Amino acid sequence: MQKFDRRELLGGTLAGAVAAGLHTAVTAENVPAAAPRMQRAANEQVRRVIDTNVSLFQWPFRRLPLSETDALTGKLRSRGIHQAWAGSFEGLLHRDIAGVNSRLAEECRRHGRDVLIPFGTVNPTLPDWEEDLRRCAEEHHMPGIRLHPNYHGYTLDIPEFARLLRLASERHLVVQLVAAMEDQRTQSTLLHIADVDLTPLAEIVRQIPTVKLVILNHKATGTTFTSLVKTPGIYFDISRVNATDGVARVMRTLPADRVVFGTHAPFLIYESAMIKVYESELTEPEMSAVLCQNAELLISQTQV
Repeated sequence: MQKFDRRELLGGTLAGAVAAGLHTAVTAENVPAAAPRMQRAANEQVRRVIDTNVSLFQWPFRRLPLSETDALTGKLRSRGIHQAWAGSFEGLLHRDIAGVNSRLAEECRRHGRDVLIPFGTVNPTLPDWEEDLRRCAEEHHMPGIRLHPNYHGYTLDIPEFARLLRLASERHLVVQLVAAMEDQRTQSTLLHIADVDLTPLAEIVRQIPTVKLVILNHKATGTTFTSLVKTPGIYFDISRVNATDGVARVMRTLPADRVVFGTHAPFLIYESAMIKVYESELTEPEMSAVLCQNAELLISQTQV
């Protein structure tokens, strides 16, 4: 793959051209003449892209750009996103999880039927959470669920968490576990939420070999990451992977089929994730795997 200078990529029009180049040929009329390398990239073959990490509705602590679903789906379509797995910001603090998931499913149907795939919230500390899981699978036909242990106040070593993974696995649901939503340094003074402690996760997943678990918003570094790398069934998105070679490092630390593309939009800027992919010196098979194939394989194993 062509490697680009970050200054080029962050040059406004050029950043958009890279992202748009995944699905739209860019001509001499709409790419600056000073960027011939960008034009070559933009004219590459059509790519399918699956974003495994977007969220709908309002972030509770400040207004985000693209917080309206129509605006977000418009951005995704303009950047050639074939499919986006959508959770709900409401799932962080609301106790009526059934209502959260019903609104999410309806929002995806009304505003993003051709691109948004709903991933419902389940909180295993609430009464009758098994019914929420059933509704996600049977009533809303969701291919997966999204978990927020730190916002819901539980650790991964509680018995209910392992039971949730088993039940989700029996229903062939993809489980997304969000390691963090926001850097602790920018959190509200009234609500400090630590990152999820993933230390127990490897042993739990080893006992449920059929589970498909995607960790979202993890930096993919540290001793815990090293132990998770050795555990089949655990996948990582790239939304918080840093450094110019970060994506390539993760792709070559993990088995290449366990890394998926995720942007954490609209909380993070969509283009930043694409820039990280393009800055890493990935081979063509690696690029296709992270942008689409790995996620496509995961979701193909679900019941929908």
